[in-house]
Amino acid sequence: MTLIIQKYDSTYVASIETIQTVAQHICQTTQAGNSVVVVVPAMVTITNPWIEFADEISANPKSRERDMLLAAGEQVSIALLTIALQELGQSAISLTGAQIGMVTEAEHTCARLLHIQTERIKRHLNDGQVVVVTGFQGIGSTEELEITTLGRGGLDTSAVALAAVLQASRCEIYTGTFDLFTADPRIVPDAQLLDEITCDEMLELASLGGKVLHPRAVEMARKYGVLLVVRSSLTDAPSTRVISSIPKSPCLQGLEIARPVEAVEVDTTQAKVSLLHVPDYPGVAAYLFSEVARQELDVDLIIQSIHTGNTNDIAFSVSKSAIERAEVVADMIIPNLHTQWSVISKDDSNFQLSSSEPQKVELMVDRQIVKISIIGVGMMARRPGIAAQMFATLAEANINIQMISTSDVRVSCIINAADCDRAIAALCQTFQVNSSQLLSVTNTSNQLFLDTLPVRGVALDCNQARLAICDVPNQVGVAAKLFEPLAQQNISVDMIVQSGRCRVIDGVPTRDIAFTLPQMDVGMARLTLEKAVSDLVCGEIVVEPAIAKVSAVGIGMIGRPGVAACMFEALAKRQINIQMIATSEISISCVVAEHQGTLALQAIHAAFGLSGLQNIRDRFTS
Repeated sequence: MTLIIQKYDSTYVASIETIQTVAQHICQTTQAGNSVVVVVPAMVTITNPWIEFADEISANPKSRERDMLLAAGEQVSIALLTIALQELGQSAISLTGAQIGMVTEAEHTCARLLHIQTERIKRHLNDGQVVVVTGFQGIGSTEELEITTLGRGGLDTSAVALAAVLQASRCEIYTGTFDLFTADPRIVPDAQLLDEITCDEMLELASLGGKVLHPRAVEMARKYGVLLVVRSSLTDAPSTRVISSIPKSPCLQGLEIARPVEAVEVDTTQAKVSLLHVPDYPGVAAYLFSEVARQELDVDLIIQSIHTGNTNDIAFSVSKSAIERAEVVADMIIPNLHTQWSVISKDDSNFQLSSSEPQKVELMVDRQIVKISIIGVGMMARRPGIAAQMFATLAEANINIQMISTSDVRVSCIINAADCDRAIAALCQTFQVNSSQLLSVTNTSNQLFLDTLPVRGVALDCNQARLAICDVPNQVGVAAKLFEPLAQQNISVDMIVQSGRCRVIDGVPTRDIAFTLPQMDVGMARLTLEKAVSDLVCGEIVVEPAIAKVSAVGIGMIGRPGVAACMFEALAKRQINIQMIATSEISISCVVAEHQGTLALQAIHAAFGLSGLQNIRDRFTS
């Protein structure tokens, strides 16, 4: 028989009627010849008053007793659902986290899963019973049986964990309210239901899927190769499959305590093109990358940094075999760039080139670079110290970082090719990566995803701010000294870019470094950085609180020229200026003004045909 894990959210246990409806649906699943393990939460109508009682008794209830309270609420739900199943003639049993041996860290209110003892569940399944379990609780040890709860995302995570340890065919997530769309349908009314998405894409689109699947659950599904099926109703309406694109881990111990870095990847096939003093005006990036796409050049990393005045720097990498063509394209467009935008500056009072800045766009080409990356999950959002640890490791090896690119599943640095071997050795030692986990990128064209749409979904994040540190000395170890204090304060940063040009101040070459972070952390981040900025003799710290980050995500953009150009053109047509650009293997993110965020999202969604009204695939088929 096929084993299915079914997780239902709180809307399905809100009343006796909804519980009975869920029981009928479970019976239909078993009648189709499947074994079922069900995970349900507490009834909020029961637990919320209990929590209010606790808060009336004490302004600061002990976390242990709060866990006991929440755990009791879950037991009500599983018992009622089991009774409903039995009333329909379906043999069923309810079990708590302690009874199934769901062992967690000995932490109250936010424990992580360690392992699950499967013997009892399997015994009941073999007897033909539906097993209904609590999903938000476990025990800190098998000796003390101390009850713990799993914190945010715990219910989804425990359901995926059960699917992993029981080797279920799939884990069905019934949300009751939300589906997975190509964009937030409240902002983009013609957003379409996604039929399939990879775990990596799901993690990149955290703001798109945050209300549906918690990143903890997606991380576990990715690690153990669990197929997720997300549904918003109990009908046969279309659903979304969330699939893992990596080999499943054979180790079922320390379920959530995995090493943060799975592999180190080195790419020696890249060369870097930098355009310095580029006018900072809507359409510049679109013009540049449209010409690049016209030559069918596949671009890997793209970085647009901030800079003082009304000019900017744009750097991108292409394969070494294509660098001559990329250089020709850049040389060709530079005169047009300057002429075109100088004309615009005369007509636009908001855009005036400073007389103190060079009027000529500079081109720099560097063939002696290597891109080195660490790969894992939750690299930036949930493990704030990992990027800083990477920068510190490279600093200790006396390796300077030229470019930085970050995403939720990898952090990449461009370094000098001569430093490659030392960088590999240092990172492998720091993150305990063995030779089998050292990945090498070849120059072979990637054909695997050419039948996939280049962009799967787009997301908007208006909860970030931009913090820039001006005039940072261009020295080994500076990035580590800036980001380590932030990590110590548990401040997560997102996009990180540094300017391509050096400005010499008192004989010291300097660059600007900018990054985005949650708005609520800006005050603490600024306070934390003041000492480091003073010690390093940097310039001022500049905060821009009113930004929006728009992202296009898709595994199908790998090996496809023109995807970035399409996104930048969509923004240029709406006269939306791009303040920062950062890319990863499967995502392109732009920072724009906050008031233009919604328009930017709608423009990008339409440009990639995600409304289903046009076929965009042919445009990117080489």
